[in-house]
Amino acid sequence: MQELHISVRNLVEFIFRAGDIDNRAGKLASAEAMMEGSRIHRKIQKSMDTSYQAEVPLKIEWKANDYVLVVEGRADGIAYGKFQPDLPAATESVLQPEMEFAAEIPPEEEISFIDEIKGVYRNVATMEQPVYVHKAQAMCYAYIYAKQNRLERIGVQMTYCNLDTEEIRYFREIFDYETLTVWFGHLIEDYRKWADWQIAWKKQRQESIHGLEFPFPYREGQKKLVADVYRTILRGKNLFIEAPTGVGKTISTIFPAVKAVGEGLADRIFYLTAKTITATVAKETFALLEEQGYRAKVIQITAKEKLCLCEEMDCNPVNCPYAKGHFDRVNDAVFDLLQKSNLFTREEVLAQAKEYQVCPFEMSLDVATWADNIVCDYNYVFDPNVYLKRFFQEGIKGDYLFLVDEAHNLVDRSREMYSADLYKEDVLAVKRIMKAHSRTICRILDKCNKAMLEMKRECEHYQILDSVGTLTFHLMRLASQMDEFWEKPREFPEKKTVLDFYFALRNFLNIYDLVDDHYVIYSQMTEEGQFRIRLFCVDPSVNLQKCIDKSNSTIFFSATLLPIGYYKRLLSTDEDNYAIYAQSTFAQTQRLLAFGRDVSTKYTRRNRKEYEKIADYIGAVTEAQQGNYMVFFPSYRLMQDVYEVFAGKAADSCEILMQHSNMKEHEREAFLEEFEKERQGTLVAFCVMGGIFGEGIDLKNDRLIGAIIVGTGLPQVSDEREILKNYYDERGLSGFDYAFRYPGMNKVLQAAGRVIRTSEDRGVILLLDERFLQREYGALFPREWEKRSVCGLPQLREEVSRFWSDVREEL
Repeated sequence: MQELHISVRNLVEFIFRAGDIDNRAGKLASAEAMMEGSRIHRKIQKSMDTSYQAEVPLKIEWKANDYVLVVEGRADGIAYGKFQPDLPAATESVLQPEMEFAAEIPPEEEISFIDEIKGVYRNVATMEQPVYVHKAQAMCYAYIYAKQNRLERIGVQMTYCNLDTEEIRYFREIFDYETLTVWFGHLIEDYRKWADWQIAWKKQRQESIHGLEFPFPYREGQKKLVADVYRTILRGKNLFIEAPTGVGKTISTIFPAVKAVGEGLADRIFYLTAKTITATVAKETFALLEEQGYRAKVIQITAKEKLCLCEEMDCNPVNCPYAKGHFDRVNDAVFDLLQKSNLFTREEVLAQAKEYQVCPFEMSLDVATWADNIVCDYNYVFDPNVYLKRFFQEGIKGDYLFLVDEAHNLVDRSREMYSADLYKEDVLAVKRIMKAHSRTICRILDKCNKAMLEMKRECEHYQILDSVGTLTFHLMRLASQMDEFWEKPREFPEKKTVLDFYFALRNFLNIYDLVDDHYVIYSQMTEEGQFRIRLFCVDPSVNLQKCIDKSNSTIFFSATLLPIGYYKRLLSTDEDNYAIYAQSTFAQTQRLLAFGRDVSTKYTRRNRKEYEKIADYIGAVTEAQQGNYMVFFPSYRLMQDVYEVFAGKAADSCEILMQHSNMKEHEREAFLEEFEKERQGTLVAFCVMGGIFGEGIDLKNDRLIGAIIVGTGLPQVSDEREILKNYYDERGLSGFDYAFRYPGMNKVLQAAGRVIRTSEDRGVILLLDERFLQREYGALFPREWEKRSVCGLPQLREEVSRFWSDVREEL
């Protein structure tokens, strides 16, 4: 008989939630408390006597007609001894409000009791009663333990501990077994319609997968790639794939993952990406499989600000009608939506949210709980502040597959996720605001400011620190006081400024707990004249591995995952990860790959003469064949300098576009729409490598027939790049490669990859910088770059002319 598993925590949180979404009093630090909770759990558990059993696994099976519901979890503690319940102890059930659950008992008795520990940031001394959802969790464990050990009575102890002060508050209650049996029966009955639906849907999904075939004829090498992905999942390993454009990496990873689910190797697929366009391709791929008969619920998680139905995103019942009573209605909204659709679009989510008057973002997260496939940003799995706790919270183990698209982006993204900053100027700004609200907070802010001032005096530009010294103590006290301050609703003009600082403070303290030898702590005077302390995660592999371990298998893939050893080292700590180089399906004759032999973009060579030479090389390519071209530069400054020269030479012979910084969405769309227009002449677009047009765009056929890449893409020299370089040099690796060459070449390869997108495409790729001819750069070229020309300007003109002549003959 099929089993359906749910954790005790997820069950009670799902059934008993009620009321409003409220970002105000007492709600602010729950995520941070969860991160810190395991530490305080262990400390409290170790302080108990020998009769106390910590982390006791408990589960119970409830049999339905055609499945078994398994409710399971770990009780924080179970003990036997003298137990003094609180008086009075009457508590009403959410399921049956008229029913009292506290038994009349003597003041103290020898009894077994369940201990449920909760780490919080609020002042525990002011708590009048336990949070009902927490208590319900303990009651579930009490019922299971009492049933298994045939106990007539059992105690429940709620242990609340302030994570900063470690002050503890207990709530104690005793239940008889019959009362718990009735209560648990109602709980299961409320969940039953969801369990029935889940079992019926899963049966449909599995049956649809068994007959599912690959939707296209396999390209050369593609069948092997699909098999390699499946074999990796079968073995429970992780895989890094260098997948050149044209391999069909999206379908080649999604299809074997779906088949693996059909074989019971996993139950849910997370397709993780950094960009909207790749998320769209993933959704289209799932839709394609649905056309082949595949049945699955698919949702893309969209950022809250893009789903919010209010003019301002202020999530509380006073300012948002969708927040008021949200939890009273959201379960009905989700269940109804599950019956309506399989591929949930943004429009469907918004319409459903309006119909039931619930928050669309929070509802979409609830829909994801029941979805088979979730398309989302990296953040929702890897970011310690944003990750989906319903799936990845400590103690929860699911049958997940992670498909990480454009995985080269994860290096810098994860470094930022696991780093944190604190600015002295923010401390002073909040101190000025808080004078009118809390003297205590002001005094602590003053101590923080003085500690940072001492560090500032010793910092000329930037300084590596062993620790942040006494500042940590002041910050912890400040966080504790601010938690207490926010327990009550507060409204004042500068509230957002103070809240932003509060979240930055909490993040800083949380990240500080992660600091180890994969971090560098430094102080810095920024270019804007501000003083900051930064916890810089130089090597994110350890933090990422903790997330990867939540999956049965993780597949990393990108068209530019070179050198693959660099990415294996920075994205995972596993020594036995697999790696493969997928075979390109494009013929080398589809493109001309050329290198200018006498051009440099080094700072020492940047002058008018060099810009003239670069402009001539660009002209040699763009004048040979009418069409659309992109020219990529390592910086806006160099792009502007060359643009001015090129525009003076070619303004009459072509249209010229130039990317500018901080382009809004409609400006980006307008920029790309220029490539869709039918035109008689030539379009030359000047862009920045690594920017919004340097990767992720898909201009097929004659929409783009050439890319000129100016420079090696090396990141600009900065304090952080110098820190990276020194860190890896000290560990016997090439610091220059890790800090500059590898990230730079990734931008180059991404830009070059814009040209040939399909087997029908033809185009020219020109790289301009004499450093490309060095062995260290050549070692980073992909295999499919084996055929290439190195030439001066006259030879380039001949090569380009010959290439287009051959293309015309071929057609």
